[in-house]
Amino acid sequence: MEEARLKKLQQLKEKGINPYPYRFEVTDFIGNVRREYEEEPPQNYVVRVRGVAKRVSRTEEGYMVRLADEKGIEILVFTKEEGLKPKEEYTFEGVLKRVEGKLSVVNAKLTQERGEEISKIKEQFDYDPRSRPIALAGRLISIRTMGKAIFGHIQDLTGKIQIYLKEDIVGEEKLKFFNDYIDVGDIVGVRGRLFRTNTGELTVEVEDYELLAKSLHPLPEKWHGLKDVEVRYRQRYLDLIANPEARRIFMLRTKLISEMRRFFEMHGFIEVETPILQPVASGANAKPFVTYHNFLETELYLRIAPELYLKRLIVGGFPRVYEIGKNFRNESVDRTHNPEFTMVEFYAAYWDYYDLIKFTEDLLVYLIEKTLGTLRVKYGEWELDFTPPFRKVRYFDLLKEKTGKDKEFFLRDLEGLRKLAKELNIPDVDRMTHAKLLDKVFERVAEEELIQPTFVLDFPKILSPLAKTHRKDPELVERFELIVARHEIANAYTELNDPFEQKERFLEQLKEKQMGNEEAMEIDYDFIRALEYGMPPTAGEGIGIDRLVMILANADSIREVILFPQLKPEKKGSF
Repeated sequence: MEEARLKKLQQLKEKGINPYPYRFEVTDFIGNVRREYEEEPPQNYVVRVRGVAKRVSRTEEGYMVRLADEKGIEILVFTKEEGLKPKEEYTFEGVLKRVEGKLSVVNAKLTQERGEEISKIKEQFDYDPRSRPIALAGRLISIRTMGKAIFGHIQDLTGKIQIYLKEDIVGEEKLKFFNDYIDVGDIVGVRGRLFRTNTGELTVEVEDYELLAKSLHPLPEKWHGLKDVEVRYRQRYLDLIANPEARRIFMLRTKLISEMRRFFEMHGFIEVETPILQPVASGANAKPFVTYHNFLETELYLRIAPELYLKRLIVGGFPRVYEIGKNFRNESVDRTHNPEFTMVEFYAAYWDYYDLIKFTEDLLVYLIEKTLGTLRVKYGEWELDFTPPFRKVRYFDLLKEKTGKDKEFFLRDLEGLRKLAKELNIPDVDRMTHAKLLDKVFERVAEEELIQPTFVLDFPKILSPLAKTHRKDPELVERFELIVARHEIANAYTELNDPFEQKERFLEQLKEKQMGNEEAMEIDYDFIRALEYGMPPTAGEGIGIDRLVMILANADSIREVILFPQLKPEKKGSF
């Protein structure tokens, strides 16, 4: 905590002022106000503007010119032109866009063509708020004093807006109080009227204000934000205050999940909730977290997947169900794995995996268009195209394409497979079971090559204990994974509904576990009993929401899209 801020806090309390009041009446969020009075120019909208340069400032990429027309209306011009001087008249041609909320001309070049008046251009996109009364609240992120006036910006999750305090409006005492006791980082509420400055910036002319929360720490340095990754993840609240990109990512995530629910409801799915604490660790190949219930005197597991409970609901007569929720797997942490992660799992009676292929394409197209407005998505060095239909390739065809070896080799020649894994520098191959070896080899030689959205179809049965045997090949199952940018995004099956075959598959998993595969499933006898009552033909799928958000947000780590990712414990005394 900063000593000067603590001192101010104490002085406020001594004056009988509560620095943490109970409530403040706001009329709207900042972003809603901006959207009401500001329109975004069309993409690549070229304009020519003329005016007198009031100021020419150096930037990292060139110059910023404050250009004013005869009415005194200003616009910012960003250019690389040399030799510009204040008080000279210029005409610039460039692209009109908003820079930090202000209409600006970017990539501007001098031109001899006739330019428009700045006021005429601004009238099309910046609307006059006509001194509308307003009350807003937010965190003070900048402040500058200019004689008997103070300018600053307050920010909420939806945006930021300039505030303007003038002595002859708020009074000498109130202006002095703001100067003496309000700091960048404090949360304030302001009441006043909306207007536009000569530069066109939407501003609140403050008539009254309240301190709503005193910040006892300074914010990260204004122009560089918060860059320390460890601090950003551990103190996400600070990351959200300082970094617009962090706020964008999590607003996108919220929008995605909201639209996902809407899509499922439009297609007749019912949202349900299944247990987080489960008596059997099953439904996926993963190492579980173990806990103990004192009252029941039994071990329980944090769920690794909701699959078996959702299929129980299909047995019970729910024809289409889905659940968005947390799963927990006690495994490694890396850029695409977090021990606590969010998935949507959904099941539809009377469908098979072919139905799910079309449904998955439709779902992703809907979500991407709703969140991004385009099916071409920039992710790292790639431009991904989600225009359907997505590419489809069979599991063993892909392996043969990459290695020259056929299905017989991968399913029959265990030592040859182990040798191949060693050649690929896969660690610990001597301790791996056949299924584990096959899975790791496929990840190394096949997934790494899949960039554009691709359905990989027809997996080997030894990797898929819950999927139905392929109708044309008894060594395969009707399963697909959707791979995008080397990431597994979705996993789907025609579901196994034969209770006898399911029991045999579980017993095979038990053998895997006895051979050292910690991720093999346990037998869930109640699930087998449920199947004995009859489960209709069913298809089911799981989609990793965190990884999907990574791709849509162009984030290179899963920690960027999880609000509070798992981290090593903070050292004592470090805060």
